[in-house]
Amino acid sequence: MALFKTTLMVFLLTWMTPKEESMKPYVVTYIQQYKYVAIDEMVRSGIPASIIMAQGIIESNAGYSSLARESNNHFGIKCKEYWTGSAYYHPDDDRDARGNLVPSCFRKYKSVSESYADHSDFLMQSQHYQALFTYDRTDYEQWAKGLEICGYASDAGYADKLIRTIRLYNLHELDYYTVQYARPATSHAAETSKG
Repeated sequence: MALFKTTLMVFLLTWMTPKEESMKPYVVTYIQQYKYVAIDEMVRSGIPASIIMAQGIIESNAGYSSLARESNNHFGIKCKEYWTGSAYYHPDDDRDARGNLVPSCFRKYKSVSESYADHSDFLMQSQHYQALFTYDRTDYEQWAKGLEICGYASDAGYADKLIRTIRLYNLHELDYYTVQYARPATSHAAETSKG
């Protein structure tokens, strides 16, 4: 009986123990493709590059979401009443008066780099997010929690997702790059032409 209980306990612990996430090749490719854009935005805005990259990965499924593919919107930013640029309608979480899901208006961009720049501008220019800019640029955990508190996403576990993504892919290392980082000569030119 003791052997059965021990075997059962080992089985249950093995089965119930969460498996470590492993790096996904398409996410690694996304990071390689856009990390210098994120670093440039960090230098310009003060938003940690790790946060920018993690949000881009999560919000766009590393560039594979239909929103990212159809509108170059890698951050899930909705139109808002003051948006004057192009729009893309996509089902999300907006509902009509009867509670029916209706297409949400998302910002549409000419390029991915334009999406990254608008993400920075959106956070910098929205009064709602100003408290984030009191955090240290290398404190990605505080930034992640702050974004969740400010309501950036409707997901109650958003901060944890950002933090897990940053740790899994070592994105926090990007927060320590300076203006003098060594960017490959063709990286930025290739990025700005993609869309």
